[in-house]
Amino acid sequence: MLMRAPRWREPNRAPADRVTSVEIFFDIVFVFTLTQLTRILEADLSLAGFGRVLLLFGILWWMFDGYVWLANHVPPRLPAQKLLLFMGMTGFLFAAVGVPGAFTDTGLVFGAGYLVVVCVHLLLFTQAGVGAALARLAAYNLASALLVLAGGVTGGAARYGLWLSAFALQSVVPYLMPRFSWVSVLPAFRIQPAHFVERHGLLVIIALGESVVAIGLGVDVAHLTAGTFAVIALALALPAGLWWTYFTDASPAEAALAAVEPGQRARLAGRLLFAHIPLVLGIVVTAAGIHAAVAHPGDRPSWPSALALSGGVAVYLAGITELRRSLHSGALRSRLVTAAAVLATIPVGLVTNAGLHLAAVVVVIVVMLLVELPQHAARTADEQPRPGPGRPEPDGGHG
Repeated sequence: MLMRAPRWREPNRAPADRVTSVEIFFDIVFVFTLTQLTRILEADLSLAGFGRVLLLFGILWWMFDGYVWLANHVPPRLPAQKLLLFMGMTGFLFAAVGVPGAFTDTGLVFGAGYLVVVCVHLLLFTQAGVGAALARLAAYNLASALLVLAGGVTGGAARYGLWLSAFALQSVVPYLMPRFSWVSVLPAFRIQPAHFVERHGLLVIIALGESVVAIGLGVDVAHLTAGTFAVIALALALPAGLWWTYFTDASPAEAALAAVEPGQRARLAGRLLFAHIPLVLGIVVTAAGIHAAVAHPGDRPSWPSALALSGGVAVYLAGITELRRSLHSGALRSRLVTAAAVLATIPVGLVTNAGLHLAAVVVVIVVMLLVELPQHAARTADEQPRPGPGRPEPDGGHG
């Protein structure tokens, strides 16, 4: 008599459709790593500080998106699958705890947490049915995780070198050597467009929510004035504008993915993975700039603080531009022009104060959205279901 396979290894017959609640919980835990990266920037708004954030974010983002692909193949519906996801969350939480001191005294914590993240991911991916692609993915991800762990054990320049090597092994080397990596078998991965787009959108919402937390933490509650409340409102308007900018493209993104032949869909999804790097990183940098502006709205910002506020938004818009370019889902010029206009507001802060600089950035984003409002309205109307047999008119069908 054949033994019954463990419950957690039973394949899910239905493909991923909607994002599950446990995936949202997972995203919330991951976003704590973004909060920690923002803390690094707030403490060190320098080129070196940004470089360290970029390196840590690149390593972490690769595996977060790996979990998006995982849930796309193996929807976490069974209790054991959910428990394993909680183990992955624990790994991300350990890594996040180690982020602020990753380059000094908590590198080993970061590396150990990251190794847990990778191992759980591969364990769950054994249920995906992607054949030889899994073995190739495992080789690169495990080697990268071991390099991160080794970097945590060492220190100084060796840590930087090992972590740079880990990042390159994840996201650069496979594309340079496609015949010997999972890149050559990408069509083995199956992407469900609705789930894929929704999952990334939910992460963007949660990440923008963390920038709102930066607003509250930056307020000097001991000296509240009418000007303080005006700055708070402006600070909220900025992530709201960034939210609007991203979700204007959500439906076209899903349609573009759905229109692609399944064998090519994974390649396009890989491009979207990379496009989200500047987008999410831009939120992290913008949050640091917002915190500084809200903390001292009447003072002239330092050059790094002004650059963080405008530069973060510009990097975010660059990510949106790359998404549009990859999906052929919208005009590129408006986003690029807006990014340039946002960067042009830096002198406003340096000459006046942080509050006016924040207002200038918000105005630029609002103008962009207002200019595109007719196009967005027309697109939304086209996406509404058409009346048909048995389907009433939008107003109820009364003449």
